[in-house]
Amino acid sequence: MVKASDTDTGRRLDVWLWFARFFKSRTLATRFVHSGRLRVNGSVIKKAHHLLRNDDVLTFPKAEQVRVVKVVDLGVRRGPAPEAQALYEDLAPPPAPGTASRTPAKPRKSGAREAGSGRPTKQDRRALDRLRGM
Repeated sequence: MVKASDTDTGRRLDVWLWFARFFKSRTLATRFVHSGRLRVNGSVIKKAHHLLRNDDVLTFPKAEQVRVVKVVDLGVRRGPAPEAQALYEDLAPPPAPGTASRTPAKPRKSGAREAGSGRPTKQDRRALDRLRGM
């Protein structure tokens, strides 16, 4: 299974992300690494077999925020959440006061109407069709 020599040299990136509970399965972690949205020490990594070592810094987007974590331990197994949180140190700055409750406004789609304004009339529909070039 896991040999002592494996943890001395490093740990596979996808396995560590799974151990640290950033992803529910190792397959999801592997797909994420292959997407090219993860950086290790500032370098974009696209290989799931990249070896992580202690003190490596990972930067990646997760749940509408950018996570910056420092590898503290390589781990031996995928344990409970407190054990997984001991594998890394979160380096992302805490959110500014008052911004946690505010959600960013989503851009409106073209042709969108105010909620509750009802269905568009035939005249409104034709105007939207002209706008879209149909």
